[in-house]
Amino acid sequence: MTEPRKIIIDTDPGQDDAAALMLAFASPDDVELLGITTVAGNVPLRLTSRNARVVCELCGETGRRVFEGADRPMVRPLVTAEHVHGKTGLDGAVLPEPTMAVEGQHAVDFIIETLRNEPAGTVTLCTLGPLTNIGLALEKAPDIAPRVKELVMMGGGFFEGGNITPAAEFNIYVDPHAAAAVFASGIPVTMMPLDVTHQLMTTKARVARIAEIGTKPARAMVEWLQFFERFDEEKYGSDGGPLHDPTVVAYLLKPELFSGRHCNVEIELQSELTVGMTVVDWWRVSGRQPNATVMRHVDADGFFDLLIERLARL
Repeated sequence: MTEPRKIIIDTDPGQDDAAALMLAFASPDDVELLGITTVAGNVPLRLTSRNARVVCELCGETGRRVFEGADRPMVRPLVTAEHVHGKTGLDGAVLPEPTMAVEGQHAVDFIIETLRNEPAGTVTLCTLGPLTNIGLALEKAPDIAPRVKELVMMGGGFFEGGNITPAAEFNIYVDPHAAAAVFASGIPVTMMPLDVTHQLMTTKARVARIAEIGTKPARAMVEWLQFFERFDEEKYGSDGGPLHDPTVVAYLLKPELFSGRHCNVEIELQSELTVGMTVVDWWRVSGRQPNATVMRHVDADGFFDLLIERLARL
């Protein structure tokens, strides 16, 4: 038996963020969750911190530590996504307000302290939202970069394009300067772009399997997904919507579900039309050094089998 992988989840919940958190909670033999850090993204920071604690309490994980981070991007004004996630960011399920308190330490300082105190190369950063907290941590303490085992992120797109603009995926678009800092840091990055997440559709049949679990967390997840997917069903004319953020945790649990390529990724910061675009040198034509493993394909049935099996443990 290998030791559980030490992780920090940096998140902006978001219904799909909730699914990622639940997948981690249900997998203690595989991952040791050192802390949850929140960032402004899908909704403002006050709500992302609230939502992280709502998910913790729903799953009986009241001992988890939640650290509030950046309330705005490093350079640009904050852009949020209530049009997708609802005014609370977790619309769809009616749950009580959380009673857990957030930690007094700022998320950026927690990330820095944890990476300095844990043995080098043992902590994985799992980012589900804009990369602001990581960008600020690298700016404040550049010595942490070589101490990170891996940064597994949901963000970006290449053949699939963008979902907030024609060129940009939401998480990168919100804070492209933080993303640029991460990709330039030398940290081993594994990227779960829209090209992968759009293969993971919450079809009626898959949601029905979650409903069959019958537990309170599963019922809440069904209600969240039914709300969350309505936007994408209207946008894409699909059966369900793509489930983005759980790919990050699923990759740590079963990396064989995913395949991709090590290549160079640069972040567009200048163009008004394409700011936030992840420029992926998939065909290795630029001569630039590879700096990320970009996933392209996923076993969708295997992914949902894993997610549903783990949700049933909560």
